[in-house]
Amino acid sequence: MPATPEVVVIGAGFGGLGVALSLRRAGFDNFTVLERADDVGGVWRENTYPGAACDVPSSLYSYSFAPHLDRRRRYAAQPDVLAYLRRTAAPVRDRIRFGAKAVSASFDGGRWRVALAGGGVVEADVLVSAVGQLNRPATPALPGVDRFHGPVFHSARWRHDVDLTGLRVAVVGTGASAVQFVPRIRPLASTLTVFQRSAPHVLPKPDAATRAPAHLWTARVARVGVWLAGEALTGLLNSGRFSRSLVAGLAAAHRHVRVRDPRLRALLRPREQAGCKRVLFSNDWYPALTSPNVDVVTAPITEITGDGVRTRDGRVHPADVLIWGTGFEVADFRLPVEVTGAHGRELADVWAGRPRAHLGMTVPGFPNFFLVYGPNTNLGGNSVITMIEAQCRYVVAAVRHLARSGGGGLEVRPEVAAAFDAEMRARLAHGVWSGCGSWYRAGDGSVTTNWPGGTGEYLRRTARLRPGDHVLVQAAERG
Repeated sequence: MPATPEVVVIGAGFGGLGVALSLRRAGFDNFTVLERADDVGGVWRENTYPGAACDVPSSLYSYSFAPHLDRRRRYAAQPDVLAYLRRTAAPVRDRIRFGAKAVSASFDGGRWRVALAGGGVVEADVLVSAVGQLNRPATPALPGVDRFHGPVFHSARWRHDVDLTGLRVAVVGTGASAVQFVPRIRPLASTLTVFQRSAPHVLPKPDAATRAPAHLWTARVARVGVWLAGEALTGLLNSGRFSRSLVAGLAAAHRHVRVRDPRLRALLRPREQAGCKRVLFSNDWYPALTSPNVDVVTAPITEITGDGVRTRDGRVHPADVLIWGTGFEVADFRLPVEVTGAHGRELADVWAGRPRAHLGMTVPGFPNFFLVYGPNTNLGGNSVITMIEAQCRYVVAAVRHLARSGGGGLEVRPEVAAAFDAEMRARLAHGVWSGCGSWYRAGDGSVTTNWPGGTGEYLRRTARLRPGDHVLVQAAERG
């Protein structure tokens, strides 16, 4: 291994750019970012549906070392977030290989070999997967979809060539994306039918126009304030039923004010406790659903017909366009890259449907391999960028340790990883996210996506690399 370890980062979204920027800020320039697309941005490049926006204020949904000052609203819309990432990526753009889709990565002879689509191999000492959690749109396996006569698409693959004006639109799902795009397309559609499997808890969104650019000191003060508010919300969701009932009460009051029809209000009342599924923020979701051209259907869908959607009660709801607002497949963490570690073990086989990683980042048997926004690092009440930055600092610390030690493979001890996994399972087993079915849970019912505490705890636990939690072995020692 050279004096400065070579690093390959897969993905140029918030995670990958964060690693690249952190490495350069620490004085390490021997890195390459592989991005399959022709631009940075990750999910903020891919999700272009109408109304796409962040539900965390920009003062916190940005890197602490690069505040998002040039924004038009407190909660930035998708174009503003993407523009921010493009600007922030400028110092490392020379290290990004666009159009480089990684298909597999294998640890061989003390080095990682990353194979690219179309041929070509990139080698490195350290491999960082920063592909994120929201990269595989989930679509329900409903019979008859292939018979539907009109356009069918997922919100994450929005068909901007489809003019919805005057059409009968069917939307399946009432999650975070649907809450944003339904109010935007409602004025266009002749009729809009929203199929709801479970009603979300929706809180008002304290959004407002902002002066651009914002002052640096006000942005920093706002960042601390929003972070504290997020920690408080996390505490309420994690503390118990009474605390969660406070959040549910706020959502109920919002619903009561916005929805005057008692029948519709009853349909929109969540059955699960607040926080079990993602708590949403919107000022126009409920007004959209009360519009005369909108119908909320709670009967389960049985099939898709040629010109509509049939529900269990036998009704066929006419539609010209079908839009999936059904979120993403997350809980199994199937990476878009096949990762093979020491002794030929594949990461998918090691996980066997239940992803796990020490501190959400490292896996025994996979030396010098790090996950950013990996298992058990998602949040229910704060900004995930805080978690990502902590992981970026951890990766830099690992690279620095390897440089000082003269090379080798840094590998988390199996007993350390097992203890962390046992802790996560125990803390999450009786937490709010185990109380209902959601994208937070794997096939065996365990919560594989979320962190059980506040971000303050995670920041403390990742503040420094603990060499004793790892083994440092030379290439010759690996079989």
